[in-house]
Amino acid sequence: MTEYEKTCEAAEAVRARCATLPSIGLILGSGLGNFADSLQRRVSIPFGEIPYFPRTTIAGHAGRLVIGEAAAVQVMALSGRVHFYEGHSLAQVVFPVRVMGALGIKLLVITNAAGGINEGFRPGDLMLISDHINLMGANPLSGANLDELGPRFPDMSEAYDPALRETAQRAAARAGIKLSTGVYIALAGPSYETPAEIRMCRTLGGDAVGMSTVPEVIAANHMGMRVLGLSCITNMAAGLLPRKLSHEEVIQTTENTRDKFAKLLNALIPLL
Repeated sequence: MTEYEKTCEAAEAVRARCATLPSIGLILGSGLGNFADSLQRRVSIPFGEIPYFPRTTIAGHAGRLVIGEAAAVQVMALSGRVHFYEGHSLAQVVFPVRVMGALGIKLLVITNAAGGINEGFRPGDLMLISDHINLMGANPLSGANLDELGPRFPDMSEAYDPALRETAQRAAARAGIKLSTGVYIALAGPSYETPAEIRMCRTLGGDAVGMSTVPEVIAANHMGMRVLGLSCITNMAAGLLPRKLSHEEVIQTTENTRDKFAKLLNALIPLL
């Protein structure tokens, strides 16, 4: 069975459980999945009940596809994601994005927890992603192109839709939330970066660093989706503070920030 056939079969399984489907999608990163629990009139489907969906193994990633209403707007949310470092191929990592596209998602809001490289950031800040640098050493479009989904060589000059970024800034201003802007750098993980690697990332122009998002953004652009990216700065990156990094700190910061994050999404979604 081809990847395209698997995508279609998974999409049909979701479609069979939902009377109507939205055009707006969300990917909720580490510790941010609680937003899916706030959706009204929701249908929740564990990843394990969707054919060919990869399983998540990381704390803070529930592994559910949830369809419901946020601010009276119907959305489809991935509560949690899978990562390259879990041992999945990048094709598996982006499979949920491809299924969302097959279900009619035209606009995708992708969120993550990230380490702050920009020394003007503080844990709990929210960053609008303006662009990214892929240092994962791989691309989800490698191999035979899925012509049914998109072109062999998709353009990435506006990977993060400029009009959506302007909309996000308006929503943040209305909600009274500071929203910084910056470049996200993705590394493969799962080890945190060394101080030397963070110095490299700063030299390259990075403002935040993480282990996700970029493959999904590439796959979404390949399918013609408009993408908006948001990072929750959960910690300052290695070498910027005199302490070691931990996943527990990441989860704790996202839990402390979830009300602000939800407030931003509820202000943003009606404007999309």
